[in-house]
Amino acid sequence: MGVLGGTEVRGADGGRLALGGPRVRALLALLALDAGRLVPAERLIDGLYGDHPPAGAANALQSQVSRLRQTLGEYARVEFDPAAGYRLAVERDDVDAHRFARLAGEGRRALQAGDLAGAAAALGEALELWRGPALADAPYATAPAARLEELRLGAVEDKVAAELGLGGHAGLVAELRDLVAAHPLRERLRVHLMGALHGSGRQAEALAAYEEGRRILAEELGVDPSPEMSALHVAILRDEAIRAPRLPGQLTSFVGREEELRRVGKLLGEARLVTLHGPGGAGKTRLAIEAAGRQDGDVCLVELAPVAPGEDVPQAVLAALGLREAGLRGTADRRDATERLVAALADRRLLIVLDNCEHVVADAARLAARLLGACPGLRILATSREPLGLTGEALCPVVGLAVPPPDAVDALVVYPAVRLFADRAADVAPGFAVDDNHDAVLRICRTLDGLPLAIELAAARLRALPVAEVAARLDDRFRLLNRGSRTAEPRHQTLRAVVGWSWDLLDAAEQRLARRLTVFAGGATLAAAEAVCGADVDVLTGLVDKSLVVATGDRYWMLETVRAFCAERLAEAGEIAELRAAHAAYFLDLARTADPHLRRAEQLEWLRRLDADRDNLHAALRRATADDPPAALRLVAALAFYWWLRGLRTESAALATRLLAQVGTEPPPGLAEEYALCALTASLGGAGCPQLPVSVWAAGEVLPKLDRPPAQPFLLYLSALATGPPEGGPMSGNEMLELWGDMLGVDPWILALGSIGVGLTLLYYRRVESAEREIATALAGFRALGERWGMMVALSALAEFADWRGDHAAAAAPMGEALRLAEALDSTVDIADLLRIRADGRVYAGDLDGGRDDYLQAVAHARRSGALELLAAAHLGLGEVARRRGDLAGARTLCETALAECPTGWFSAEATRFAVHVALGRIAEAEGDPAAARAWYRRGLAGTAGTRSMFALTDAVEGLVGLAEGERAALLLGAGAALGAVDADAGRERAGDAAAFARGVAMTREEAIRALSADGA
Repeated sequence: MGVLGGTEVRGADGGRLALGGPRVRALLALLALDAGRLVPAERLIDGLYGDHPPAGAANALQSQVSRLRQTLGEYARVEFDPAAGYRLAVERDDVDAHRFARLAGEGRRALQAGDLAGAAAALGEALELWRGPALADAPYATAPAARLEELRLGAVEDKVAAELGLGGHAGLVAELRDLVAAHPLRERLRVHLMGALHGSGRQAEALAAYEEGRRILAEELGVDPSPEMSALHVAILRDEAIRAPRLPGQLTSFVGREEELRRVGKLLGEARLVTLHGPGGAGKTRLAIEAAGRQDGDVCLVELAPVAPGEDVPQAVLAALGLREAGLRGTADRRDATERLVAALADRRLLIVLDNCEHVVADAARLAARLLGACPGLRILATSREPLGLTGEALCPVVGLAVPPPDAVDALVVYPAVRLFADRAADVAPGFAVDDNHDAVLRICRTLDGLPLAIELAAARLRALPVAEVAARLDDRFRLLNRGSRTAEPRHQTLRAVVGWSWDLLDAAEQRLARRLTVFAGGATLAAAEAVCGADVDVLTGLVDKSLVVATGDRYWMLETVRAFCAERLAEAGEIAELRAAHAAYFLDLARTADPHLRRAEQLEWLRRLDADRDNLHAALRRATADDPPAALRLVAALAFYWWLRGLRTESAALATRLLAQVGTEPPPGLAEEYALCALTASLGGAGCPQLPVSVWAAGEVLPKLDRPPAQPFLLYLSALATGPPEGGPMSGNEMLELWGDMLGVDPWILALGSIGVGLTLLYYRRVESAEREIATALAGFRALGERWGMMVALSALAEFADWRGDHAAAAAPMGEALRLAEALDSTVDIADLLRIRADGRVYAGDLDGGRDDYLQAVAHARRSGALELLAAAHLGLGEVARRRGDLAGARTLCETALAECPTGWFSAEATRFAVHVALGRIAEAEGDPAAARAWYRRGLAGTAGTRSMFALTDAVEGLVGLAEGERAALLLGAGAALGAVDADAGRERAGDAAAFARGVAMTREEAIRALSADGA
């Protein structure tokens, strides 16, 4: 449908539809202007009849609509809404006016983006749609017709601008003369005519065109020419050809900088100097071009990369603007380049993009200051690896694209770094899919810090290498990523060249500090940089300004690619050994300073401080393992409690195991405690001390020989977990002090921990009331210190006491507080244990749903922390829930999983293993298989000596099906007496009568064993 001229409708075959009289044609034109939208009847009446509508205008309109419907037939429907009016049901792009508006908009955007050929093509196609005056058959629609005509003239001006930029000056002169004659007051057309004449070598005619325009404006409007027209006049007088500023077209998609684009656009609306600063390869140039292309008005890109330091930056700007070297004709006085720029741009509205300022930053800053001060219509968008440093400069940092977090598994392409890799990979490897290469793509994007250039270089490698191979070779990234675009600047063709460009701009002091900072694995505080590297604050600030170092809060760090490059320079300087030793010494001191604070009220603050330097602490440990094993043992000991609180089981065990392999089976002189803690830490991950049981160093070789408090207090806790309660039965707190007073000393934390140990030992021997008193004493001690972890351990024990008494409501408060403390500490191990304990209580109280939910959460936390015995205990609990619900097959599967997960060598783990055997026996008994049940019970019983637990013996003996009650009690008490696990009060309680108790305790150890394995098992 056409309204840009006479109204017409053409079919798919190009044939024209006969539309009938003028009213029908006018009605169709009015409806087509709002194609697909409802048009009020009043507006249609005004458009059809103007100021003199007929009587009964509504009926007249309805009659015209009826005729139009008959005329259009199958071509289109005219719909009616009684409340809103009439609608022509066609696509908007089927109407030439709308298609014109779309194409004209596309052309203007292409022109602003520097795509001159694309702009000319789109605008030419748009203008070809015009066949005459707009809405020629709707004489009363003057306003919309005028609007369309204005859009047409704007499109003409844009098309001429694009064709002038493409060099078509001479061929445009005649057309522009006609246009200027028809529209003498449109200055943009006159500016185009002046440019076309001047570009064709017709300077006098260009000056005459200006003079004619100046006169007409003065006579008709009483105004002077616009700044743009005046600036061109000056340039023509100087014989300088200012070419139409434009931006280069881009061949690839623009990915992942939407937020930065919005920020740059906002800054350009608020400030006249905006600088995009960041490391090489971050995409500053591309972002600047995209942002500039979205600005109204003229834009000029000035490439400063080819300008050597010391050369004339103003000359580069003159060249980019197309200003010739010659001065005013006949004038001997030549102004310098800066002043010539000021004269040319003084009255002009222009955005200049100064790209790659870092190597000429001082000269670029001076020029920017001069131009911005003298040219009020000028704005500057700069890109640089360091800011220009001018007052009023608005900064926009540009770093790597966002990469997925470590736990991301789905929708990876929503992260800009992955999306960029996927786009570029598809260009060279059609059919490439991220989901099929999940792990490799993640490694590539993370290892390369999300730097766009590095990601594009990696994607380009897919022409010859599988993506997994590219990911595997990134440890040698500079050798791998050495083939970029042949048309790119040399400094952007390889990853090494990108970083090397920045390195070469540093002075000697900056290079020295940059290479030394690579010794840090996770960034550094100013204090650490000063202590390890001898950093000077001003030099460090210079590295931040030059984007070699990133400052975040109080920490300084390097992108991994920058760090890898500077690390090569450290090796070349021969400083590796010296810096590694200084780094290890600093972080050993930090860990040893932090350790006692972790057992006081300030533990949260110190946990955060150690968290911030975790990478450095572990790097120091790995290096000391190779360079100085005794120092590494000291560092392990200082970190052991921190690792426990943070649930770093797997990582710490791996580090400790590697160190044990280096140290051997004997501790260095004076480091027995440190060696024992290292062995215990290794065993947490299922490894342990080579050739020696953990318990040997935890209890047999260290603690019994101490006549002083341990230098490593956490050794007391870990050794108790490994070895279980002491031989000889339970003791009171006073007996503990009498026996171990020299070792416990007066440290309140150690004393409170000792009360925990006494309480748990009493609990193993069924002295519940005494145990509860000791735990309450421990809680008071930890509360006085403000030590959250100790409070949490004591509170969880008190909650268990309440559950055992059957008072589940009373267990809620201490357990809730314990969980809050564990969450404040972010202790994943303890959260897993507490959830498992709470789940046990809920299951015993009959709340199977609540227990199952807690067990599932415990599984997640235990798996995250690498606590295998807790993972096994949680799966055991889920098995018990399934058994109680009658799902015996599911219960057996869960218990078998727990048995496979449960580690060996630790008392707490062996207790869990025993409980799994008992649970499997109960399941077999419920399934009607007493033989299998007996087998499981006996396997559990075989391990009860290791637990020395009255509860374990009770469950084991009671599980031996087929025994009378008295026989069970006798066997229980006989075995208990033989193993030292039964006292008189507990024995009578379990036996139920004096005769059974007497018979049981009269048994010898051998008799008990024979009785319990009567069938030869």
